Amino acid sequence: QVQLVESGGGSVQAGGSLRLSCAASGIILSINAMGWYRQAPGKQREFVAGITSGGRTTYADSVKGRFTISRDNAKNTVYLQMNSLKPEDTAVYYCASVGNWGQGTQVTVSS
Repeated sequence: QVQLVESGGGSVQAGGSLRLSCAASGIILSINAMGWYRQAPGKQREFVAGITSGGRTTYADSVKGRFTISRDNAKNTVYLQMNSLKPEDTAVYYCASVGNWGQGTQVTVSS
């Protein structure tokens, strides 16, 4: 049974930083692609960042240069380091891999 558990969300002021974690069980993240997505109130879920099994990373234009996705194979965990946060980054953030989704973690950025 695959389980993805996000953590690290919270409330910060604009310009602040947060690091989200996505801990996986039942799936080996080092051999599967993993993505971070977010959904703001009243909006569709959107792609934020992804990392392939080979370590190649991709980012949405809106977060390039501010967010960094990384993976710790030993911990079977993927991270999303978010810097220079903006109010428009406020959303529930989800991690996903091979059709499996976590429960989400709330990120709120105040101006």
